[in-house]
Amino acid sequence: MRHLLSAADLDKDQAIKLLDLAEDMSDVNDREIKKLPTLRGKTVVNLFFEDSTRTRISFELAAKRLSADVINFAAKGSSVSKGESLKDTAQTLEAMGADVIVLRHSSSGSAHRLAHTDWVGSAIVNAGDGSHEHPTQALLDAMTIRQGAIKHPRGKDLTGIKVLIVGDLSHSRVARSNLILLTTLGAEVHVCGPATLAPASLVSSGRVHFLLDDAIKLVNPDVVMMLRVQQERMSDSFFPTEREYARIWGLNKSRLARIGENTQILHPGPMNRGLEIDAASADSKNSMVLNQVRNGVAVRMAVLLTLLSGEAS
Repeated sequence: MRHLLSAADLDKDQAIKLLDLAEDMSDVNDREIKKLPTLRGKTVVNLFFEDSTRTRISFELAAKRLSADVINFAAKGSSVSKGESLKDTAQTLEAMGADVIVLRHSSSGSAHRLAHTDWVGSAIVNAGDGSHEHPTQALLDAMTIRQGAIKHPRGKDLTGIKVLIVGDLSHSRVARSNLILLTTLGAEVHVCGPATLAPASLVSSGRVHFLLDDAIKLVNPDVVMMLRVQQERMSDSFFPTEREYARIWGLNKSRLARIGENTQILHPGPMNRGLEIDAASADSKNSMVLNQVRNGVAVRMAVLLTLLSGEAS
């Protein structure tokens, strides 16, 4: 594996190997000394043109726990604000010794462009490109689902698991990557949201629902993944009001009582409490949100290790 740009870059066997390696990295994170010398002498650059908390910090922590050197680059306060292009920025960082560039950018396709030009020779990891994809988020979600579904998860896929993804489907790179990866791993994936936020390409699949109450009843999901409403990416009115959205598509106390006792609740964060999810659901025993955060470090350790040392390739 040269780069990780899309969940579609991974076939089933590759995805399972990465998840198994992430389980090994999770064991490292549970040790008293949370450090491996594996990537000593390597340099990882976090090149973020959009704000981030969980993704940036977990990539930084992942690299440091593998003993790599880390450079954190934020577009704000850099030469980007003076008009420097992605190409020039990336080439500058590679000239400083970057072995891996972890890129988050507002433009869909930016990671693919950086990887498939002669601009840089570094390995590229897509940490979110516009509304397109976020493959490491899908991997950590799959890891979380697998841990909850199977007692001994190593070497297992997600066959038989029913996942319901709810919310702003049109603007969600998390939804796109999860649809690809979870399907690759054998899960039955359904989506639910306002018709104005459901891409036409999904409607034809037959697994699209427009009312959350109906979706819960019809699908009987093992996993409910709530998505943030990305109002910053919307130029039109995609739903009447926030109150109306919460009433029809939000996960609340009454809906929580109707899902299975062991149904996992996932959310990629940040959560808009009171909009797509209420406090009772976010803080319930079903909530795997903090597990996702913990697994994010392990997954990103596995990805960096695979790219730079050939493990699990």
